[in-house]
Amino acid sequence: MRYFIQFSYFGKAYHGWQNQPNAITVQEVLEKGLSTLLRKRIEVVGAGRTDAGVHAKQMFAHFDFETIEDTEELVYRLNSFLPDDVAVQGIFEMVPSAHARFDATERTYEYWLVKEKNPFYFDLAHCVLQPLDLDVMNQAGALLLDYSDFECFSKSNTDVKTFTCDVRHAQWEIKEDKWVFTITADRFLRNMVRAVVGTLLDVGQGRITPEHIHKIIESKDRAEAGVSVPAKGLYLTKVLYPKDIFNER
Repeated sequence: MRYFIQFSYFGKAYHGWQNQPNAITVQEVLEKGLSTLLRKRIEVVGAGRTDAGVHAKQMFAHFDFETIEDTEELVYRLNSFLPDDVAVQGIFEMVPSAHARFDATERTYEYWLVKEKNPFYFDLAHCVLQPLDLDVMNQAGALLLDYSDFECFSKSNTDVKTFTCDVRHAQWEIKEDKWVFTITADRFLRNMVRAVVGTLLDVGQGRITPEHIHKIIESKDRAEAGVSVPAKGLYLTKVLYPKDIFNER
C-alpha cells in the first residue's frame, strides 16, 4: 500500500534532504527509522529537495508497505527512534498512485531575517544590520507574480527540464522581532528562494530599484540576480495536495 508520512526537521546537521554517498541527510535518517521499525527496507520519495542547512516545518514523503495496522503507534515509535531534530506528525494511507512530489499542488517557504544581533536566532535567521526599506522590497516582490520563467534565480548547471514556476504570493512582513518573507508557488527551482531573497535585499538596501527586477528576470542569467542568502533562515512551511489522493476510511 502507498503511505504518506508528514514530518518536520531542523536542517543544521543535514546535507539537505536527498541521500548522498558521503554525508548524512534527512532522507537517510527517515529511511533508517522506517526500515528498522517495519523490519523491511523502506525507500521514501520526498515532496522536494531542500538544500543543506534548510529547515522544514511541514514536509511529506511517500513509501510503500503491505499494511500498517496502527499508524498512530508507528508515529509514536518513530518519534522515539528518530533524532531530536526530526519529528513525525502523521502517516496516512493513500490511493495507490499518490506521489509526494508530483501530486503536490502548492508549496510555501518562509525566510527569516533579524535586524540586530540576537544569539537566540543564531541558527534560525539571517542577520542584516544595514537599513532595509520594506515597502520597496514588497514592490519588487510583487513583480515576481508577473513572470513564469525564473531561470535567473536557479542554481547554475542544474538538470531541470523547465524553469517555469507559478508564483502566487511573495510578501515581506515584520512579525514581532523578525522580518519574514513568505513565498508560495506550485514548484520551486534549486536555490530559487535564497536567490530571490538576496535580490530583494539588494532592492531594500537601495543597490537596485524595484523595477530592475524586470531586467533580472528577463535576462535568464543567474549572474544578474543577487547573492544567495544563508540556508539557516529558510523554512519549508507548507505543502498542499488534492484531497482525492487520500484514502479516507
